[in-house]
Amino acid sequence: MTMAASAPQVPTGLAGLFTTPWHHRALLRRLVRREIESRYRGSLLGVVWALLTPILMLAVFTFVFSVVFQARWGGSTGGKGEFALILFAGLIVFNMFSEALNRSPSLVLENPSYVKKVVFPLEVLPWVMVLSSLFQVAISLGILLLFHLAVIGLPPLSVLFLPLVWLPLLLLCLGTGFLFGALGVYLRDLRSITPVASQLLMFLSPLFYPASALPESFRGLLHLNPLTGIIENTRTVLFAGTPPDWTMLGVQILAGLLFAALSLRLFRHLRTGFADIV
Repeated sequence: MTMAASAPQVPTGLAGLFTTPWHHRALLRRLVRREIESRYRGSLLGVVWALLTPILMLAVFTFVFSVVFQARWGGSTGGKGEFALILFAGLIVFNMFSEALNRSPSLVLENPSYVKKVVFPLEVLPWVMVLSSLFQVAISLGILLLFHLAVIGLPPLSVLFLPLVWLPLLLLCLGTGFLFGALGVYLRDLRSITPVASQLLMFLSPLFYPASALPESFRGLLHLNPLTGIIENTRTVLFAGTPPDWTMLGVQILAGLLFAALSLRLFRHLRTGFADIV
């Protein structure tokens, strides 16, 4: 008889959100390392692609928007390349969430051997997804800062706020992993829906334009998108040289904690039926 995967009892809610990865930190490290290595295994250049991808992307953005279109960001008088850097900063945020959104529906389905193991903590799977994606994010950020130094100058000290600014992004990706990871087991069509949703979200996020460029009547709708505030605060600390909008950031962190905790609760509720389906 098939046994449902059920880990030992751990705290629920916000406590369980962080105690589970801490209790299984050794396992989490191994899985994250294996996930990163598996991405580049078998390719000719291997992990070098993690470095080449953001460099090539940023080079293309710089040529297209700074040389061909000679674009300026929201009336900015910055030099060539600034538009590409501002755009690239937003894409780092969007790409991390887009990866979480697209991978989450298959998160449990791709690991049937873990589901069958009674003692395996399935709650670590979204953490593995998020932490492994931070590897590419860190490389992209490093490339961005190097180009910032070359094109604009020394990045402002406000860049030190970036980890705090990206905390809501981490929580949003975690919550997405728990929510869609659980629902994806029962609703297989989600794997076809999320790529379409991701493309729509790209144009509903202030990636290619500042939020201030929209008419006042539409800005409120834009801020219903959870990525809007994160992208705007990211650009603020990277390019404006000022601290983030603390009110916006506080709301984002609280909303992210609530979303992640509720999604974890749903994940644990639905987990009892995983082994019968996977």
